Amino acid sequence: MKKLLTGAAVLAAATIAVPAVSRPTPSAPIIEVVTLKLKPEVTPEQFSKVDREVQDQYIAKRSGFLSRESAPGSHHDWLVIVHWRSVADAEASMKSYATAPASTKFMSMIVPNSMVMTRYSRTNL
Repeated sequence: MKKLLTGAAVLAAATIAVPAVSRPTPSAPIIEVVTLKLKPEVTPEQFSKVDREVQDQYIAKRSGFLSRESAPGSHHDWLVIVHWRSVADAEASMKSYATAPASTKFMSMIVPNSMVMTRYSRTNL
C-alpha cells in the first residue's frame, strides 16, 4: 500500500537548491527558474493540469507575483519561470508553499530531490 505524504512532507523530502542572488537589491525584480523531473508514471498532460492549478490557486495570488510560464522538456523534465517584484516576495512565497493545499499534488508527481531553483536579479547593468 502506498503512503501519501502531505505537501509539507513531500516538500521536505525534495531538495530545493536556492543559490544566493548575485548582488541582490531589495527592489530589483527577480526571475526564478525551476527545473524538475516528473515521476515515470506521470504524463506531461497530467502534470500540466496540476501545474496550472498551482499557478492559479497559489502562486498567482502571492504578493509580488508578476508572471509565470512553464513547459515540458524532452526527457520527462519540466521548466518553470516565475517573475517576482523582489527577493522578499519570492522568499515569502517559497516559505508558505510547503503548507499550501495546492502544493501537495504537484510535489507528489515529481521525482524527490529533482527540483532545482535558481534566482536571478534583474538589474540595470
